[in-house]
Amino acid sequence: MATAASTKRQKLAAPSAAPTKTARGRRVSAEPAALAHNALTRYQAAFHEWEAVVGYSPRTIAAQRHAIGRFIAWADERALSRPQDITRPILERYQRHVYHHRKANGAPLSVSAQLGLILPLQAWFKWLTKQNHILYNPAADLDLPTRPKALPKGLLSVGQVEEVLNGCDTTKPEGLRMRAMLEVLYSTGVRRLELAGLKLFDVDIERGALMVRQGKGSKDRLVPIGERACAWVDKYLRELRPELATGADDYRLFLDDEGGGFTPERVGELVRRHLSAAGIGQPGSCHLFRVACATHMLENGADIRFIQSLLGHAKLDTTQIYTLVSLAKLKEVHSATHPARLHRAAGNGQGASTGPLSGDRVGAGTAGPSGPQTNQQTSPQAALLAALQGERDEDTPGGATGA
Repeated sequence: MATAASTKRQKLAAPSAAPTKTARGRRVSAEPAALAHNALTRYQAAFHEWEAVVGYSPRTIAAQRHAIGRFIAWADERALSRPQDITRPILERYQRHVYHHRKANGAPLSVSAQLGLILPLQAWFKWLTKQNHILYNPAADLDLPTRPKALPKGLLSVGQVEEVLNGCDTTKPEGLRMRAMLEVLYSTGVRRLELAGLKLFDVDIERGALMVRQGKGSKDRLVPIGERACAWVDKYLRELRPELATGADDYRLFLDDEGGGFTPERVGELVRRHLSAAGIGQPGSCHLFRVACATHMLENGADIRFIQSLLGHAKLDTTQIYTLVSLAKLKEVHSATHPARLHRAAGNGQGASTGPLSGDRVGAGTAGPSGPQTNQQTSPQAALLAALQGERDEDTPGGATGA
């Protein structure tokens, strides 16, 4: 009887008569239509419906649908069709599968990409547990990789930004529109999704203000926009937008040649094209202007909390990554305090030296090239120095195995 029941259960759960051949011969599609026979798909649909009801953004739901769909396709190849069939060892096996997966060019998935496929599963199984579809959450205690705190991949100098802006042929309609879009990106640091969604009534040229509605995290924020950006937006609104507008437009600020709104992907493509025309081969497009906006303001003395408000970061930790890219203040401290500098500090009674110095020291109260130094550092510098002090030298014996 036990054998017959087990055989019947396998037949009900199996996607085909030969699941092993399916797993080896071809990859099962992650689309819901291809996995409609699997009961996990119905639980997935109910989960996404619940997310929409409680207010999750469509982009978040779409990303989670893709990640969970890939897991269901993997589970379907192994005749796993019910939430009760998924255990922690199975999820750990899938996690290893994600780790060993290779893209079309042979490169492995980044840690962020791996987390993008695993974290939605944790949210899904947490919901299944709360809805009493399963007795316990098998994904609750998964050991996940730590997301690396990587620096922005590219940083444009002020000269490079100006070169890209001046590369727009403003005598042509597309050049005028592109100049206005780039000026808004650089002046406000908005994301490409936020730029594409701007409406006519979101820009207040007289006050120099820009309203970002339903940005990342479904949050609104009011940010300043510079005078130069306002001037170019005003020129675009007066000379070009009335010609592009049609009766069906939805009051988008920037319209394409057909009178419709831009998609975020189209905005990124246009910005990338202008970067290439300026001879800039750094990866990224709109995000380069976001990084440049934050970094250039930090280097000119802006407070990091103002930058946090400008960029719309929920946590200050997210904004502090830009302090590591800003070198102006750090170079000033380095040249004033590091002993191996070209000239001695003025007023030390030794006079200037044109050769390298080995014993020259600058104390906490010693005057250096940038004036008297104090024990106080600016907040970004203090954070960076504290982080360096906490690190162990990996070149020393035992350093690589330190905590």
